[in-house]
Amino acid sequence: MAGSPRVGVLALQGDVREHAALLRGLGADVVHVRRPEELATVQGLVIPGGESSVIDKLARSFGMQAPIRAAIASGLPVYGTCAGLILLADEVLDGIEGQQSFGGMDISVRRNAFGRQTESFETALDVPTLGDPPVRATFIRAPIVERAGARVEVLATLPDGGIVAVEQGPLIGTSFHPEVDGETRFHERFLAHVVDHAAGR
Repeated sequence: MAGSPRVGVLALQGDVREHAALLRGLGADVVHVRRPEELATVQGLVIPGGESSVIDKLARSFGMQAPIRAAIASGLPVYGTCAGLILLADEVLDGIEGQQSFGGMDISVRRNAFGRQTESFETALDVPTLGDPPVRATFIRAPIVERAGARVEVLATLPDGGIVAVEQGPLIGTSFHPEVDGETRFHERFLAHVVDHAAGR
């Protein structure tokens, strides 16, 4: 692939700027994606943290739900953090009435698994796939993966066994916010998927 990978950050709601800045720091050409025609120009997509039910509603009102589902089905690499993880899940266990997801990952996710904003916390996570040092992980009203299908690789768990990072093919999801802590390795892994996909591998 010639030049920088062209990646989108879904810019309907959430911590869009933090992801865009981190990706640009890694050499990516970043597009803020709000419309289907913008989605059509990118080689990968980040779904940021925010409020999953709001992003879902806005995606439908902007005509983005079907194009994103189609892009995921076609193999577009996607990385979702926090709300983005919820939106990548095939099953949302405690969504608000009528809430939908984009799907694509064979996982069941529970929203706000750790309670409200006051239950936000930081911890050091061992992520064997990423090697040392441990990942400094910030959880903000975070979801948790309660079921991971056979095709899903579990990348990280909390000490109690709760699943907080998963990967399925070119799809990555984390319950926490690496972009808040300047942790680049998940985004680097996502960009490697983008390069592979763009090269037809």
